[in-house]
Amino acid sequence: MTGDGFSIAPGAEAIPPADWRLCAGDDVLTGRDFFLALEQSGSAVPSRGWHPCHGVLRENGQVQAIAPLYVKSHSLGEYVFDQPWAEAFMQAGGQYYPKLSGCVPFTPVSGARILCSPAGLAADSVKRRMAAYMVEMTRSAGLSSVHLTFCTKEEAALLAKLGWLTRRGLQFHWTNDAYADFSAFLDSLTSRKRKMIRKERELASSYGLKFSTRSGDTLRPDEWRRIDALYRATTDRRWGNAYLTPGFFATLAASRGENIILMTASHHEEIAAAALNIWSGDTLYGRYWCCAEDWPALHFELCYYQAIEWAIAHQLKRVEAGAQGTHKILRGYRPTYTWAAHHIAHEGLRNAVRDFLVEETAQMAAQKRAFEAALPYRNIFSCE
Repeated sequence: MTGDGFSIAPGAEAIPPADWRLCAGDDVLTGRDFFLALEQSGSAVPSRGWHPCHGVLRENGQVQAIAPLYVKSHSLGEYVFDQPWAEAFMQAGGQYYPKLSGCVPFTPVSGARILCSPAGLAADSVKRRMAAYMVEMTRSAGLSSVHLTFCTKEEAALLAKLGWLTRRGLQFHWTNDAYADFSAFLDSLTSRKRKMIRKERELASSYGLKFSTRSGDTLRPDEWRRIDALYRATTDRRWGNAYLTPGFFATLAASRGENIILMTASHHEEIAAAALNIWSGDTLYGRYWCCAEDWPALHFELCYYQAIEWAIAHQLKRVEAGAQGTHKILRGYRPTYTWAAHHIAHEGLRNAVRDFLVEETAQMAAQKRAFEAALPYRNIFSCE
């Protein structure tokens, strides 16, 4: 890993921590520790269809860029849905899988997907070179395509100039307009929505559960085992597919426990529900919800309202509450574009996807405007 030029690392462990930090900075969700936890816990490994092949670019002995990459045999755990493209291509006699995916596995959080140590125009040049190596990887390995999901808007624009296709998505993010406290946030809403939120909070508080907010480095091993069991039971009950294997949470907590923020509800001194968030920079990222029983409004309390309270108290700019969920709009979460970039080798498939994206983009813009009109704020504004 010390030679110049482009190389492929078979896992995050093969890349020196200092090199990764030079490229990713302090960002938790693109940091080496997060990828290590995913890989060492067996969550993102070849046996589950995730083959790590992280790209590393060096010049004069200095790391220039790292691109966390996986060769994938499916499209699960990405949250940018290209399964219809795969089905159409395979019905036409093509082979869509394996493909190359540049992402944070199971994590629909926006951020750089080409982690770069230089800044400014030099960074653009390095990212162009890394993108060219990705395309060459797909060609030499016989892959159908390469996809950077939840990349930054700037990365998507840069790659569009290189002929990649760009795709928008929608999430719902809460923005801190310098609120003094949660009451100040409520005052910015219409009267009807203020009453709705207060009633939901009262209902969540009526079950006799004990609420607490803790950082991950304060949990005991048995508490992490309880969180893991609740997560597994919740995902099995609702979605039928727990992406994260036992031990992931404790593995991540061992290295970045101070960045894990848990809002918990306990019953008889045992955790009965929890919302696990990741704190990175000026943003609180809502990531995982788990619950032993169905308590109406408890999900809103732990995942949304307590996250907002914590963000205000710590003067953060945003709360990103994960993928999907139009119910977030009425609770003050604003529609926000996400971005992805796709390089597709087959000309016919590329043209078909391009036509699809033109129509999808127009539909999404209309949908975003409709969501903005439904926001509960007294003052109307655009969420661009």
